[in-house]
Amino acid sequence: MRKQTKKSSSLNADSSSIQLKGTIVKALSGYYYVRAEDSDPNADMVQCRARGVFKNKGISPLVGDEVMFSLTENGEGTVEEILPRSSELIRPPVANIDLAILVFSVTEPALNLQLLDKFLVHIEHAGIPAVLCLSKQDLEKDGVETEEAQAAAASVNRIYRSLGYEVFGTSSRLGEGIDALQERLKGHLAVFAGQSGVGKSSLLNAIVPGLELETNAISNRLGRGKHTTRHVELIEIGGGLVADTPGFSQLDFTELGIEDLGYCFVEMRKLSPDCKFRGCTHLQEPGCAVLAALEAGVIERSRHENYVLFMAELKEKKRRY
Repeated sequence: MRKQTKKSSSLNADSSSIQLKGTIVKALSGYYYVRAEDSDPNADMVQCRARGVFKNKGISPLVGDEVMFSLTENGEGTVEEILPRSSELIRPPVANIDLAILVFSVTEPALNLQLLDKFLVHIEHAGIPAVLCLSKQDLEKDGVETEEAQAAAASVNRIYRSLGYEVFGTSSRLGEGIDALQERLKGHLAVFAGQSGVGKSSLLNAIVPGLELETNAISNRLGRGKHTTRHVELIEIGGGLVADTPGFSQLDFTELGIEDLGYCFVEMRKLSPDCKFRGCTHLQEPGCAVLAALEAGVIERSRHENYVLFMAELKEKKRRY
């Protein structure tokens, strides 16, 4: 069953003060930085606290939330109401995203298709369109692109383009693919997500000259980057907004049910109506259209193998809890 949106969090304020509409563009240390509607992108944000009633009801304002807020005497503000959300991600915590840019490097760290599929499952579950970005396509050894990097990029293009995903290749150092990616972002509130060290901050620095987000080199010993982004913040990119989010290398399926997993693989979603049994898990049932397509080479074996791994993970979590 498709989960396009999360339950919206809307509270009516009792305050008699004048309320303004705005968007939370940054959350840090218990403060929410709100930009008023129709204000200049370079205008100062209003530093706000959230009303205590949100905490009492177990609701947290998120970056990306459209809110009603009031101004206090000291020039700060109070978030009075969270308007209904069109989408919500738990990790990274951000609302109203309408485009997800999943950034994976072709090398350093090595491309991990299992992790890519796990990211896609979460994004599909949230009902947000996803675009794949292969970064660091300029990394070479002795002036020659490594065979591993070439093979990784070719695999992603072959597998995921056939599923309908857009794939962009970029090099922040050489500026390749940056203009095309920026054009794709226009008119959207997008999230950049991917494991640590894949170059998300470098990409945003290339898209927005002068942004100067902190970046860190890959640890050769561990093969992964340090977490350079420590909070979620919306960045104006000229015609759109991007949420720069903390890098992370692990995801769990806390919000995902066993019955939802097959729907989050687009090829299984298309084939499942042809399965013999309703609620088919695509594991060993007779008359399964997915298994038939797998044997015929119509769907990618690595994708089904990852599906099986994710299903086992979900069942183990269900057994424990």
